[in-house]
Amino acid sequence: KVAIKGIERELICPACKELFTHPLILPCQHNICHKCVKEILFAFEDSFADGGSESSNQSSPRIRISASSMDRIDRINRSGRKRNSLTPRSTLFPCPSCQRDIDLGERGINGLFRNFTLETIVERYRQAARAAIAIMCDFCKPPPQESTKSCMDCSASYCNECFKIHHPWGTVKAQHEYVGPTTNFRPKILMCPEHEMERVNMYCEICRRPVCHLCKLGGGHANHRVTTMSTAYKTLKEKLSKDIEYLISKESQVKAHITQLDLLLKETECNSERAKQEASQSFEKLYHVLEEKKSAALRAIETSKNIRLEKLQTQVEEYQGLLENNGLVGYAQEVLKETDPSCFVQTAKQLHVRIQKATESLRSFRPAAETTFEDFVVDTAKQEDILGDLSFHSNGLEIPEINEEQSRMYNKALISWECPGKTDSADIYVLEYHKLNKEEESTTWQKTEVCGKSKVLSDLDDDSSYAFRVRGYKGSICSPWSREVVMRTPPAPVFSFLFDDKCGYNNEHLQLNPRRTSVESRAGFPLLLGSERLQVGCYTTLDYIIGDTGIAKGKHFWAFNVEAYSYLVKVGVVPSNKIQKLFHNTHDVTSPRYEQDSGHDSGSEDAFFDSSQPCTLVTLGMKKFFIPATPAAPKDPASRILPLPSCLGICLDCDRGRVGFYDAGRMKCLYECEVDCSGLMYPAFALMGGAAVHLQEAVTAKYSEYRDGI
Repeated sequence: KVAIKGIERELICPACKELFTHPLILPCQHNICHKCVKEILFAFEDSFADGGSESSNQSSPRIRISASSMDRIDRINRSGRKRNSLTPRSTLFPCPSCQRDIDLGERGINGLFRNFTLETIVERYRQAARAAIAIMCDFCKPPPQESTKSCMDCSASYCNECFKIHHPWGTVKAQHEYVGPTTNFRPKILMCPEHEMERVNMYCEICRRPVCHLCKLGGGHANHRVTTMSTAYKTLKEKLSKDIEYLISKESQVKAHITQLDLLLKETECNSERAKQEASQSFEKLYHVLEEKKSAALRAIETSKNIRLEKLQTQVEEYQGLLENNGLVGYAQEVLKETDPSCFVQTAKQLHVRIQKATESLRSFRPAAETTFEDFVVDTAKQEDILGDLSFHSNGLEIPEINEEQSRMYNKALISWECPGKTDSADIYVLEYHKLNKEEESTTWQKTEVCGKSKVLSDLDDDSSYAFRVRGYKGSICSPWSREVVMRTPPAPVFSFLFDDKCGYNNEHLQLNPRRTSVESRAGFPLLLGSERLQVGCYTTLDYIIGDTGIAKGKHFWAFNVEAYSYLVKVGVVPSNKIQKLFHNTHDVTSPRYEQDSGHDSGSEDAFFDSSQPCTLVTLGMKKFFIPATPAAPKDPASRILPLPSCLGICLDCDRGRVGFYDAGRMKCLYECEVDCSGLMYPAFALMGGAAVHLQEAVTAKYSEYRDGI
């Protein structure tokens, strides 16, 4: 028999650190008190309502929610979970044992099984702990007698006399199941939490939980592999028995491991003391160096002070000598009393020179020494940065690398990183960033701690460059900083819109995805029929589509991707008063007759193009970006053709009347021109042949967590 006192550790709730009370089994197979689940979910709701405030951590004096659990609660809150939603939603629960976010399903706590076996073991432990405390009869008249039995059907305890009275021989109650005195009454039949009137009679091998026949017929376990409860009972009991027998047979090996672990405990204590001494010695060396530097600096200041005071004191004495009847002036006054010419001349010559110098000094007065000590200011900014980074560096932690392909700047900044060895050896990462400003001499890094391998930043300025770096921490040990990566924010706030599926939308040639964020031109049979009806040398027209939201003022930026296989795409802006002309423009065809650059030098093509086009567009296609032929553009056609960026952006400045086309990956302007912004401006796109355009998705915190999950 296993001593009941040796298993206390298995009977402690990971949340409240007390003995289990009505334990529930989570989907991750860990146990937790029913009350703890409710309190953690209440803390979850409070954190959501308070915006993740620190006060939510103190929502219950009984429960101890760790800082990492609160971080996960805050992360779940930021993922966009909506309260009071009419649609069914699942409940996420941060398990305090495995530190994972567990999906409790739509039923939440009501979908969890109560662990009656564990509850019985806890009750046995409690009884062993309070063996001296008797359980009294529930039906005796005062004073109550000590109970001798507990009825599992009545959920009550009885003494011998009361049991006979309430369970008379020959009645139905006489058939009740009774056990020794206990306060733990559990139901005889385990009922399904999803179908409360049905008892569980099967075991789902996929979900590893008991289910009823309704769960198998039409519930969430319809397509799962199930077995009978008796088979599952027999199988699991055999497995558990074999595993226990194996562990018992390895008792000598377990004891050897315990002895080895005891030695490791002592060795850890010794090594930690040695590490403390070495760390103290290292800091003592730093203190010694700083004390020496401090003494040298103070000595230099003191020496400079004494020299300056001496010079100033000498100057004071010299000027005091210029006073009447004092010093040089007094001496000169006495010399003037000399009546012998030869003696006077002998003395007055040298005295006159001194008087002239004093006069000149008086006219151009300058202190003999500076009073400020600006040259003695100690600049410790770099040293403070170095000391701020002072920590235990370890070769075991890999240096993270910022992934520039997965990182991007849009409405927010998404910074992603990874370890070269693809191992997550760090417990937490620290991401630092600062704005690149030539005017500022010193840089101040902003710091944020991240649990995953990506972070969304929303406090960055538009049209600015930022440097980013990241390092990993495992306890007090940290890795070196990663290589700094410089990224630039969009030139203006991001403008959000969808493709308009009503205004001029040609559903025969264009196909929108359900979210209206992607459009594709279908070069199928209808297009061939349209081409067959046209004259030789004249091809099909462009199919236009615009955004569903217009811009009236201000400066805005939006980005999109053009598929590499696209044959011809035009992108730009169109004013509201020219939208009808855009969709009914009979000259907008790609043929030799209407080609903008037909090879003539008369310039008539450009004039015709400018006057006939209702909107400002640039041409893309065949993995190229074509700069329009304007007087300011290069005359050589080859120099007007650029490689097509992976992501393009458009910046519209209605106040200045200009539109720019950008390489959105580097935020570099490829082409800019004037545009008439007198009306409401709409994003415009045109496609022909096989082509597709995808609007850039906004960066959200939920998107970051999705990437972390992948």
